[in-house]
Amino acid sequence: MGSHRNGFTKESFILSVDVGTTSIRCHVYDKEAEIRGSCSTMVVPLYPEVGHVEMDPEAIWEGFITVVKGAVQDAGVHMRQIEALGISTQRGTFTTWDRRTGIPFHNFISWQDQRAADLVKSWNRSCTMTAIQGVMKVLYFFTRQKRLLSASRLVFSPQHVTFRLVWALTHYKQVRQAASKGNCCFGTIDTWLLFKLTKGQVHATDYSNASATGIFDAFQMCWSGFLSSMVSIPLSIFPKVENTSYDFGYTDPSIFGLPIPIMSVIADQQAAMFGECCFDVGDVKITMGTGTFMDINTGNTPHTSSAGLYPLVGWKIGSEVVYLAEGNAADTGTAIKWAQELELFSDVQETSDMAYSVSDSDGVCFVPSFNGLQAPLNDPKACASLMGLKPSTTKSHLVRAILESVAFRNKQLYDTTLRETHIPITKIRCSFFP
Repeated sequence: MGSHRNGFTKESFILSVDVGTTSIRCHVYDKEAEIRGSCSTMVVPLYPEVGHVEMDPEAIWEGFITVVKGAVQDAGVHMRQIEALGISTQRGTFTTWDRRTGIPFHNFISWQDQRAADLVKSWNRSCTMTAIQGVMKVLYFFTRQKRLLSASRLVFSPQHVTFRLVWALTHYKQVRQAASKGNCCFGTIDTWLLFKLTKGQVHATDYSNASATGIFDAFQMCWSGFLSSMVSIPLSIFPKVENTSYDFGYTDPSIFGLPIPIMSVIADQQAAMFGECCFDVGDVKITMGTGTFMDINTGNTPHTSSAGLYPLVGWKIGSEVVYLAEGNAADTGTAIKWAQELELFSDVQETSDMAYSVSDSDGVCFVPSFNGLQAPLNDPKACASLMGLKPSTTKSHLVRAILESVAFRNKQLYDTTLRETHIPITKIRCSFFP
């Protein structure tokens, strides 16, 4: 891989940027897929109210620019040697902005945010949902279309964008007014970065990110008009959905000094799946970071679940579409970080010795549900709790209880995935992120 500039060949590189829940990282890769330079910065979450988790859009933008420039500098190369840019982002974190000015109407509302939990619970218990599920069951009985079976098992979750977006449209007057005039853009982090990088020329996302919002029909491969109509979300605000590997345009020359092609956008968990070479049906990827995400490759068919596994588009390259079934436990890393902030330990490496220093948790139980409980329990209002405390309880007992609860949730997730999909496991890849 090289570029012909000024009559001679120079080595060329690819930029890869990941915008996660806790950090933004950029790597410069050479033609051998070796990392030549890196840079990272922290993402600072905002907690304006109990249950609200937000991120400052400008801080995300500035962090993105900082790590790109920092990684290129660390690699000792020039921007003119960068052949392409690829972006992976956390999913389900979104904002809305003015189509004309590009100015956000509000902060990013994080995938961890619980402001719509009551709304989700109300809808899941509503007569409307019961009626829809009943009708879809009948239609499935006659047609045997899997998308109707999936609709008959539909359960909303606060982790999906749907009702957090409904909340924003209800509570932010500017968003509502702009949407009514056709001047509102909705986007997850990838979409907003594309809009900023191209100076408003591109309002797009890819299938992997779109499918993780909860508003996208993975069977029809388009935004769900039925669901959007049901919850009063105007389709005009949604970005165009493109292939994962696609020419999204160029960065504006004013940003990095010259235009850089943006050649791929992908959601973080799907990116991890692809990066671990889980290309075959039955391949499993388990990622443990802020939460645990377990994905299984289901091939060219979306999975229909009765236990809370979600059908996702893994990636779409050319005409090939790869689907995944995903379950998650949202609070793996969150629980460990919470325990550390309580000063149960100072370094995570201490936890193993502390847990093994006692024979059991002394009857202490911990429920790791700061963001509700996901598959297979699917209770968005479940609260984190410690039970069974006694005068004899020590820090070691607490640490053991926390680690045991996290391990149990991960095993529960694994068992649910195996039971639900009936797909023989061909290989398992695990990734751990601090």
